[in-house]
Amino acid sequence: MNHKKMIALAAGVFASAYVFAGHAAPPPYPNFGLPRTEEMMFLVLQIGVIIFAAKLGGMVASLVRLPSILGELAAGIVIGPWALGGIGFGDGLFAQGLFHGAALRDIASSTGVAFDAASPALYGIATLASVILLFLSGLETNLKMFLKYSFVGSMVGVGGVAVSFAFGDLCAVYLLPEFFGHFAYLKGLPLAEAMTREAPLYMGIMSTATSVGITARILSERKKMDSEEGTTIMAGAVIDDVLGLIVLAIGNGIIAANARGGASGADGMDWGEIGLVAAKAFGVWLGATAIGVFAARKISDFLKKAFRSPVVIATMAFGLSLILAGFFEFMGLAMIIGAYVMGLALSRTDLKHMIQETLSPVYTFLVPIFFCVMGMMVDVTQLCSKPVLVFGAIYTVLAVAAKVLGCMVPSMCCGFNMLGGLRIGAGMVPRGEVALIIAGIGLSSKYLTQEIFGIGILMTLVTTVVAPPALVALFKPKARGVRHPKANHSDSREICFEMESLDVADYVLSRLVAEFREEGFFTSLLSKEDNIWEIAMDDMELSVRREGSQIFIQCTPEEEAMVMTAWMEVASKVNDLARSISKPMRRDELDKLLQDTAKSKKTNGSRNMLRYLQGFVMLPAFKAANKREALEKMVAAVAKECPRHVRDAAAATAAVLKREASTSTGLDFGIAVPHGRDPSVIGVAGAVAIVDNEGAGEKGALADYGTLDGKPVRIIVLLLANDQAQTPYLQLMASISRVLRANDGYSRLEKCKTVDEMKRFFREAK
Repeated sequence: MNHKKMIALAAGVFASAYVFAGHAAPPPYPNFGLPRTEEMMFLVLQIGVIIFAAKLGGMVASLVRLPSILGELAAGIVIGPWALGGIGFGDGLFAQGLFHGAALRDIASSTGVAFDAASPALYGIATLASVILLFLSGLETNLKMFLKYSFVGSMVGVGGVAVSFAFGDLCAVYLLPEFFGHFAYLKGLPLAEAMTREAPLYMGIMSTATSVGITARILSERKKMDSEEGTTIMAGAVIDDVLGLIVLAIGNGIIAANARGGASGADGMDWGEIGLVAAKAFGVWLGATAIGVFAARKISDFLKKAFRSPVVIATMAFGLSLILAGFFEFMGLAMIIGAYVMGLALSRTDLKHMIQETLSPVYTFLVPIFFCVMGMMVDVTQLCSKPVLVFGAIYTVLAVAAKVLGCMVPSMCCGFNMLGGLRIGAGMVPRGEVALIIAGIGLSSKYLTQEIFGIGILMTLVTTVVAPPALVALFKPKARGVRHPKANHSDSREICFEMESLDVADYVLSRLVAEFREEGFFTSLLSKEDNIWEIAMDDMELSVRREGSQIFIQCTPEEEAMVMTAWMEVASKVNDLARSISKPMRRDELDKLLQDTAKSKKTNGSRNMLRYLQGFVMLPAFKAANKREALEKMVAAVAKECPRHVRDAAAATAAVLKREASTSTGLDFGIAVPHGRDPSVIGVAGAVAIVDNEGAGEKGALADYGTLDGKPVRIIVLLLANDQAQTPYLQLMASISRVLRANDGYSRLEKCKTVDEMKRFFREAK
C-alpha cells in the first residue's frame, strides 16, 4: 500500500474514495455569502490546522503503540465542526467557527436538512488523497501471493469475510429496530430483503475489514512471522483485501438496484437484477485487473521510453490511475477500485519502487487531510449516547467472534489444531483504518446515521486494542499450531545487527531491502511505524524489522547463509562508499559514485540455481598456504577451464581481493563464499574447492580466512560475475546453503575425493 504503508492499508483504501465519489452526492454546502477569496482563505487555514492536528494525533497514537491513523481520526473529531471547529470567536468571519459548525447546527435545527461536515473544497482534496492512497496500496500488493499462495490462506480469507459479513448484517437486521426507532421498518420486511437494505449491508461490509499492521508487529516481535500461523495470516490478509473490494462494489450495486425499484414490498427481491449487478461488479473488476496485469509491461516500457525523468514517469502513472478511476465510476463502481487495479497491474514491474518513492511526499501530505476529514464526520454527542454504547458493545463482540470463528474453522480443516486456529483468528481480528473508511462511506452517502457511524468507531477502537494482547497470550505456549508438524521443519531464528546510531540503521536497512529487491525478491513494507518489512520469493520468506539502532532479520537456518551474504554485500558497499567519501575527490568522480550507488537493475525472476553449481570448476584436495594464495589459484583455475567466461584472470582476481579486503566472506561450518564482479567476466562462473593442506591448521583447513564462528575454512565456493548485469548472488547462496546444510551436506562434500564425486554431489542435490 509502502506503506507500506501497510499491506492492510490496501484492504481499506480501495473503499475510501467512495466517501467523496459515490453515486449519492452530498447535499450542497451552505453558502455563507463569502467572496471567493475569503472562501479560499478558509480552505488554506483549514488545511493548515488539519495537518498540524493530524500529525500531533498520529504521534500520540504511536507513543501508545496504536496505528497513527487512529490518532489522525481522533484529531479530526477534536477539530471538527461538531467540537472545537464549531466554536465561534469574534464578530467577523470566524463567528461560526473555523469549520462553520455553529452555522451547520443552526441550519439543521431550523430546516431539518443535515449538511456534510466538510466543505466541497475539502471533499475535492480528500478525493485526490483517497485515489493516491488506493493507487499506492495496489502497488504494494503481492500479486504473486494473491494468485499462487496456499489453499489454506485463501480459505481463511474467504471464511473470515463471509462469517463476518453474515454476523454484522444479521446483527443490524435484528437489533437496530430494538435500539433505534427509525429502523423499525426492518421488522416488517422479509429477512432476505432486510439484509439488503443500506444500513444492514454496510454494517456487514464494515465488519469484514481486516488490518494486519498490528498483527505483523506482534508476529515479528514474537519471531513468528514465518511460522505456519504467520504465513497463513499474511496470505489470508491478501485474499481479504480483494474480497473486501468485491463485497463493497457488490453492496453498492445492490443498493443502487434497490433504489431503481429492484425490490418491492409486494413482489419481494428482484434477485435476477441483483445477480446481474453482482456479476457486473465482479466482471468489470476481474476483466480490468486481467487486462492491466497483461498490459503492465507494455505500459511500463512506454512510460520509460516516452518520459525519462522518474518524477515525470511517476506523475504519468498516477495520471493513468486517475483515468481508470474515472472509468470505473462511469461503469457504476467506486473510482477507487480503478485506482487500485492500476496499482495492482504495475506492482510487478520495475516502475513500482520508483513510483512509490516519488509519490511518497505527496502521500505524506494528503493522508492527514483525508483521515481528518473522516474524523470531522463524527458527532461526539451521538458517539457517547447510551444506545450507541450498548449496541456498539454487542456489535463489537460479534465482530470479534465472527472473525475468530470464520478464520479458525477453515484453518482447522486445513491441518491446524485448535491453538493454531485461534492464533490465526486472533491475528485477523484488528479492523484498524479499514472499518473507519467503510463507515465513513456509509455516513457520507447517507446510508448510515451518526449513531451507526459511532458504533463503527467503537468497534474499530476495541478490536484494534484487544487483538495484540490476545495474540501474545496465544503464542506464549510453545506448542505447535499444526496437527502434523513436518519432520524436517526448521524453527526460525532471529539475527540481530547492532548499528552505531539510528541514522546508520535506517540507511543500512534501506540498502539491505534494495539488495534483496535487485535480486528479484518481493519487498513489502508491512508497518511503516514499526519498520517491518516482508521479503519473499517462491518458498522463501524473511521478516526484517528495525528497533532503534538494531536490525532484526527472522529466517530459517537454511536461509541464514543467504542473509549473511546479503548483509556482507551491503556492508562492503557501505564501507567502500565511506572510504571513497573520505578521500579527496573530483566532481566528476563524485557524480559517478552517486550514479553507481543509485543504479537499479532489472530482475529476471526465480531460476534453478543448482545448474550454476553443476557447471563450476571442481577442485578436490585443494592446497593453499593462505587465503590470498587460495583465491588467486581458484580464479586462475576458473580462467583456465572457462576462458569464455573469464577473459582477464588478473582483473577478476583483483575484483575478488578488493571485495575480500572490505569484509571477510567466511561464513560458518568452515564455509567461505568469496566473490567478485568485473567487466571482464561474462555471465556467471566459479569454482568449488575442498581444502586439504596436510598439517596446515585444523584438519588441513585454512586457519587465516576469518569466519563468523572462528573456525578454519575447509570448503570455498568462488563466484565470478559481470558488474554491469544482474547476477543471482543471493539466490546462489540460498541453494548452496540448502545443499550444504541438508543432512550434513558440508560433511559429505568434504569426503569427496574426485571431481566426479563432487559433481555427483551437486547433481543429486535437491
